[in-house]
Amino acid sequence: MRTTRTAVNATKSPVVASSIFATIRRQFTSSSRAAEPAGLGVGNIRSGLEAVHRVESSESEMDFSIVSILYTCTNLVPVPCPKYLEAPKTCAVLGAPLTFGQPFDGVQHGPNALREAGLMDGILKLGWRISERGDLKFDAPKATDPGYNGIGNCRLPFAVGRANEKIFQAVRENAEKGRFVLTLGGDHSISTGTLAGALSTRPDVGVLWIDAHADINTPETSPSGNMHGMPLGLVSGLCDVTHIPGMAWLKDVPKLNLDNLVYIGLRDLDMGERTLLRNRNIKTFTMYHVDKYGIGKVMEMALDHFGQRPIHLSYDIDACDPIIAPSTGTAVRGGLSFREAHFVAEAAAESCNLVSMDLVEVNPLLKGEEAFGISLGEETVELGMALATSALGNRIL
Repeated sequence: MRTTRTAVNATKSPVVASSIFATIRRQFTSSSRAAEPAGLGVGNIRSGLEAVHRVESSESEMDFSIVSILYTCTNLVPVPCPKYLEAPKTCAVLGAPLTFGQPFDGVQHGPNALREAGLMDGILKLGWRISERGDLKFDAPKATDPGYNGIGNCRLPFAVGRANEKIFQAVRENAEKGRFVLTLGGDHSISTGTLAGALSTRPDVGVLWIDAHADINTPETSPSGNMHGMPLGLVSGLCDVTHIPGMAWLKDVPKLNLDNLVYIGLRDLDMGERTLLRNRNIKTFTMYHVDKYGIGKVMEMALDHFGQRPIHLSYDIDACDPIIAPSTGTAVRGGLSFREAHFVAEAAAESCNLVSMDLVEVNPLLKGEEAFGISLGEETVELGMALATSALGNRIL
């Protein structure tokens, strides 16, 4: 059931607004363990936010528009409403704790870890309203689920397919309302559903894929059969999805035109993917190109390729170097630096064409050792949270 609240007059003085906000914040949030001042302090070293709080949510959708208005009253300068979105700008936050597309436990905790790191506060401080429905619920794989009997290999297709159908429906519903859709993974197989939702609303959407991996395999070409390596192959129609259990719903969704796909950060490709990227002349900037041209020029060329079409940003945390993002299942050395990673999100936001985003493969259970009092799991989560807010308009100045 949707909770409605009386809007606060945006002309109230900052002092009154701050007082009201303090009361309302206590109703919606509780201080997290990491709620320390930003800057060089350990508690929030990556985010640049003043404090972090956890937003307590339920399965029912929650509307934080009143909190957004109050943030605006406290001398914050909100970012402009991007093109293609309805004003007042609203960010729909969807948790997609899907883990069946890869073998590591822990990615299902990504959405909640990102919220606890201060994601909601970060979004609100940028002048966005938030529509938060909590995490989607997915049925676990069962021994009785139909398996894949075609050529090649495809692991747990029915569970992954059914979960992505739910993601697709949730993304489409919010995109049709003119909201920015931020989907928190979960593994990268969730992008089958998020891309389908974006394509069903805007068939000409451009896809900016930030990843160490191309994720454009099909069951025929995948060495592992893990479906987090197949979302682009599925949504672009490189295989017949009706032969994959749980994926029949995808046949009626507009296909992704591979001319509208741009990669940044690739450095670990399967042989079939290398051949496809070359044969189809897909716009690709590997880490070689980042080194050669610099991230500024790479983003300029990527955005020029899209023109003025709407953009979906799919951000796999393993695009970043493991030095700054170690807590992910398929880390590969030689990735984006801290500033390069942020610049990608910042430049995408500055285009004013960004309409949706996935943030995936954050695995807080892969904690590793502590450095400077912060675990590697927390470091990766905080980086992910900061990248999401950068894509929504957060800046140094």
